[in-house]
Amino acid sequence: MAADSHSNRVAVMATNDDASASKLSCVKKGYMRDDYVNLFVRRPVRRSPIINRGYFARWAAFRKLLFQFLQSEANTDENSCTKKQILSLGAGFDTTYFQLQDEGKAPHLYVELDFKEVTSKKAALIETCSQLRDKVGATASISRERGEVLDDHYKLLPVDLRDIQRLDDVITLANMDPSLPTFIIAECVLIYLDPDSSRAIVGWASKTFSTAIFFLYEQIHPDDAFGQQMIRNLEVKFF
Repeated sequence: MAADSHSNRVAVMATNDDASASKLSCVKKGYMRDDYVNLFVRRPVRRSPIINRGYFARWAAFRKLLFQFLQSEANTDENSCTKKQILSLGAGFDTTYFQLQDEGKAPHLYVELDFKEVTSKKAALIETCSQLRDKVGATASISRERGEVLDDHYKLLPVDLRDIQRLDDVITLANMDPSLPTFIIAECVLIYLDPDSSRAIVGWASKTFSTAIFFLYEQIHPDDAFGQQMIRNLEVKFF
């Protein structure tokens, strides 16, 4: 791997820590509830009010669309329920799966993908923290070395999203059914990739899943008050 590619990869992974800290700041101010994000933050920070409000808007928009997907039903007979699955690209330390478990809204299958450096840390936390471990099945296979958690209804797997062939392999390993309704999450992910890679990922998703919703949330207004504050936060952290 070239030096500049490696440094970019490290910088992108560091945004995961920044996002988790911002979410915790939002939680502490009472904008939203998340009983798990504190487990992933080593150094809590206090964000400015505009950042707290921005993260709340992001969280609220995501949950509204996700719940619409989970609560909708296809034309099935009265005694059956449509199985649904969620695929989170570049999931980082997101805690949505654990929240859905508490709320009784978890789908048939929830799959999270990210760089191995990230999934290894997350797998280690799931393995050692009972609050997280209890949310995956008792027979789940957890390997921090491989960066994997394999349960019947939850999968955490390492992959570089730019490797489309590997994405196919990972989906097979996760036992995802391309014919099932699928909610695909790309939350502040594609903006860190080059345009060709972003197009390839969206194209892959459209070809792989016959019935899917692609949830995309990206930073697109760097010149408004929220964008300017976010840039200042990242400049302090990375430069």
